[in-house]
Amino acid sequence: MNTDELIARLARDTKPVSRWAAERRLFLGIASGAAISGLSMILWLGLREDLGAAIHLASYWIKWIYTLSLSVAALAMTVQLARPDGGRLRGLWLMGIPVVLLAAVGLTELVRAPRSDWLAMWLGQSWMVCPWLILIFAFPIFGGLLWAFRRLAPTRLRAAGAAAGLTAGAFAASVYCLHCPEVSAIFVLTWYSLGILLAMLLGSLLGPRLLRW
Repeated sequence: MNTDELIARLARDTKPVSRWAAERRLFLGIASGAAISGLSMILWLGLREDLGAAIHLASYWIKWIYTLSLSVAALAMTVQLARPDGGRLRGLWLMGIPVVLLAAVGLTELVRAPRSDWLAMWLGQSWMVCPWLILIFAFPIFGGLLWAFRRLAPTRLRAAGAAAGLTAGAFAASVYCLHCPEVSAIFVLTWYSLGILLAMLLGSLLGPRLLRW
C-alpha cells in the first residue's frame, strides 16, 4: 500500500467538522468553569451587600466593561492558538484598548480628587487579596479550557497556555466583580490587571506540560 492509498483509506469515513466546533467547545469549557467559580465565590465570599444599588452606578459597569472586554479579546487569541495552523496572532492590539480607556478614566478620577485621597483610591481596602482571589477563581475556568483543548490541537503550547490563562483570569475578574466593593478605576486597573496577569503567567508555565498531545 502506498502513501496515497493509506491517506485515502484513513479519510474515507471521516465526517466533516462544524466550522464553529472549536468555538463551541471553548465556550462550553469557559461557561462550566465560570459557573463553578461563581458558585464558589458566592458560597465563600458572598455577593456585595449593596449590589442592588451598585448596579445603578457607572463605576460598577466600568469594571465589568473592562474585564469583559479583556475576556473577549483574550478568547479571540485562545481560539486562534487552539488550532494547529495558528500562525501570527491577529487582533492582538485589541487587548490594549480597554487598558488605555480605563487608564484615562483613572487619571480623570485622580485629577478630580484631592492628592490626599490618591493612595486610598489606588489601594482601596482589598489590594492585598484582590489579585490572589482573581487567580483562585481563574482555576476552574482554566480547567474548563484545558478540557476544551483535549479535542483541539494547539502547537504553540506556551502561547496557548498563556492565552488560556489570560482568558481564565479575565473571566474570573468578571465573576469577582459581583463581590468586590472597590469603585476606583485606578484600583481596578492595577490590582484586577495584576490578578489577570498572574493567571496568564501560570498558564504560560503550565501550557507546555498540560497541553502536550
